[in-house]
Amino acid sequence: MGSLEKTIASAFLEMAEGLESGRYGARPRIALTGMGSEHGEENAMAAARAAAKQGIDVHYIGSLADDAVTCVPVADDEAGHAKMDELLASGEVDGAVTMHYPFPIGVSTVGRVVTPATGKEMLIANTTGTSSGDRIEGMVLNAIAGIIVARALGNENPTVGILNVDGARQCEIALKKLAEGGYPITFAESSRADGGAVMRGNDVLRGTPDILVTDSLTGNVLTKMISAFTTGGSFEATGFGYGPGIGRGYDKLVLIVSRASGAPVVEHALEFAGELVRGGVFKVAEEEYARADAAGLEAILAERRAAEKKPAEEEAVSAPPAEPVTASIPGIEVMDLEDAVQVLWRAGIYAESGMGCTGPLVMMSEANHDKAVELLTQAGYIG
Repeated sequence: MGSLEKTIASAFLEMAEGLESGRYGARPRIALTGMGSEHGEENAMAAARAAAKQGIDVHYIGSLADDAVTCVPVADDEAGHAKMDELLASGEVDGAVTMHYPFPIGVSTVGRVVTPATGKEMLIANTTGTSSGDRIEGMVLNAIAGIIVARALGNENPTVGILNVDGARQCEIALKKLAEGGYPITFAESSRADGGAVMRGNDVLRGTPDILVTDSLTGNVLTKMISAFTTGGSFEATGFGYGPGIGRGYDKLVLIVSRASGAPVVEHALEFAGELVRGGVFKVAEEEYARADAAGLEAILAERRAAEKKPAEEEAVSAPPAEPVTASIPGIEVMDLEDAVQVLWRAGIYAESGMGCTGPLVMMSEANHDKAVELLTQAGYIG
């Protein structure tokens, strides 16, 4: 075959790979560290071979060799991670998939699962690392990280839901302020009868939101459970792993899988990395942080930090005369519940704290409900 024929053949091969993957362009070069899996190194190599068939130029780092991928021999797991960092720093690869990585504070990973009730994909923001030392600030930043990944995957208007964990309501207040400032957020609506942007366990199973916002420890547990629930937990069989590290100014594409991740999950993680390369994830990140900044992100986070610095305790006040409490206000953090009751007592409104199926409640009479909402909104306990 002459040089012209080889050039034509190469062009047709690139077009075929572009059609197969859904996009034209060069094959994304993704490194995979193969050592350390609980299922043996061959598990990782099987994933590498499968991903190579889907248009990924896999650089396999480990002790095995296979003609289907580019093999980079190393002696052990530690040497494998050093080689991965070297390939990333030199630009020889566009990204990497590995089983553990020390992300700096401010960077955490956005996972991607297949929800069991509907088979719908859902991003979990976030699953490992930490976006901030402040829980609620971290969840706000996790929401932006989830939107970045969704947009890089081609979803320009993802729906955002917040898991019903400690901090959910304050996170919702902050995100709604960000939306009011001009940052485009489409809030998901819970599939339960009372709706709202705060998601229940049912919504997790159904994949109600495109992006499920939570803290990274909870997100990590959810990813493990959804990925391995059919296998008894020893083998993660479905999904795309724990995703890429996302943070302001961070430009190293590293995706995480677990030592328990089976070959199908590792394969999907490699393909996930390829999608993010093609989608220009770090350019998207730069754009999204700029949009959030223009909508007042820093002022909203500063307000959150100030709220954490509680003023000197006010003198406790006695409860007003008791009366039937037939109305309630949800959406108050459990740690703030008694403080919120005290706010109403100081205003002469009898109130009690309680816990409903949706979370903490402050209860009062129907006659005092509207005034109580006004007072608690002014005090920053509800939005």
